[in-house]
Formats: sequence, C-alpha cells, structure tokens
Amino acid sequence: MTTQGIDHLGLSVKDLQASVDFFVNVLGWEESGRDDSYPRSAVSDGSCRLTLWQVDHNLDIQEFDRRKNIGLHHVAFQVATYDKLMEIYNRIQTNDITLEFEPEPLKQGPRQHFICYEPGGLRVEFIWNGN
Repeated sequence: MTTQGIDHLGLSVKDLQASVDFFVNVLGWEESGRDDSYPRSAVSDGSCRLTLWQVDHNLDIQEFDRRKNIGLHHVAFQVATYDKLMEIYNRIQTNDITLEFEPEPLKQGPRQHFICYEPGGLRVEFIWNGN
C-alpha cells in the first residue's frame, strides 16, 4: 500500500466554537492546535483527528446537501459498546443536538447506529458493531 490510513479529516463548519464544544464537551475529545487567526482548531478522541475550519461569514455560505453536493456525506464514529452508544445518544439529547434518527438496528442487527447534526452543520453517525 502507498498510504497508511487517514492522518486527519479537515471539515468546514458554520460555528467553530460550537463545533469544538460538541466534540470536547459532549463527546469528551481533546482540543489542540487552535489558530484564531484562520480560525481553525483540531480535535481528537485519541484515535481520530479532525481539523475544524470556520467558514467565512462574509461570503454567501451554502448549507451542504448530501444528495446534491459532491463532498462529505457524513462522518461515522465507532463506539465500543451498546451502553456507550446510548450514553452518547443521551448526551446529545441533553445538549439539544438535532437528531436525524434515534438508535436503531443497522440492517438486521445486532449492529446499532444513529445520526445527528453537530452545531457546525456536520452530519455525524455513531455505530456500535454489535460485538
């Protein structure tokens, strides 16, 4: 192979601080590498690193439509247990995060997943693989 996995995934967000707060305060990730002159920040769960980039509000910002725009459809994060999936789901409900759908079986199960929209506009999926 010529590559060794993803180093990081760079994502544009509407509100940098709201997105950082989602990953750090709701999911328990760590923030690093903040640069308010851009503005941007990096967040990590210890395995995955995202760079979050504030869109320029002086421009005509367009919401992403996964059905008509080329680009990120969603980002999915694996969780270790069903209890952890439900813990994240409960935190999202408590923090008034928009849900696309509640935890449900993925195909015939036992895998479970749900999707929400973090405050910066990203579509985020959480998956428990049923093991």
